[in-house]
Amino acid sequence: MSDMLKFPQDDTDFNVALSMSLVLFGFDGSQLQLLLTRSKREPFKDALFLPSRYLEAQDELALSARSMFHGLFGYDDPEIIEQLKAFGGVFRHPFGRVINIAFYALVRKEDFLAEKWEHHGMQWSPVDRVPDLAFDHNEIVKYARERLKRRVKRRPVGFQLLPDEFTLGQLQTLYEQALGKTFDKRNFRKKLFKSPLLHDLERKATGGETGQHKGSQLYAFERERYQRMKNEGYDFLF
Repeated sequence: MSDMLKFPQDDTDFNVALSMSLVLFGFDGSQLQLLLTRSKREPFKDALFLPSRYLEAQDELALSARSMFHGLFGYDDPEIIEQLKAFGGVFRHPFGRVINIAFYALVRKEDFLAEKWEHHGMQWSPVDRVPDLAFDHNEIVKYARERLKRRVKRRPVGFQLLPDEFTLGQLQTLYEQALGKTFDKRNFRKKLFKSPLLHDLERKATGGETGQHKGSQLYAFERERYQRMKNEGYDFLF
């Protein structure tokens, strides 16, 4: 019998570890950002990397990702959390074969908890200025950004990053940074106003919130339509 047909192997090597990383996108009102943490261990002591953990044999992937999210943000059910893929380069970890299962999630500005995280070596970094990270985490970030780009083109998932009350300028900034391109202001707003998602709050921004210019009109999302269009897709294409 051909060796190609001898599966599974009789002499399987189970000396392979699993890890999990979270790519966490947040928007502070003016910048799309990424949560990073600083390693306290070798072989990359003091280097920045994505929030990560090693998996035990009994750990279920999606539940482990949500458990990590809960540990960082204090609640269990993020609106967006998705598995990306496995990153399994043979030499991605200097100490042995470690396959990384990566997820990404979107968080709100009020979840940033900056003081608490700084105490534990965590920090937010603008997505367009992510430094060199440990392991292959720059590759994971690149893949996650492409996934986010595909999602916001077809579904309003990016809206989850905005505050409850926002300006059109903030919305345009978010989409430009998520998609890595700039839009003509007039055309962008014309597309927005064709969408049934926006609700005019008939109030002006005070200028006290990051990214909101004083006197700009404030908007919110029609939550019921948002939920429906998030599942079905929508025509807000770029």
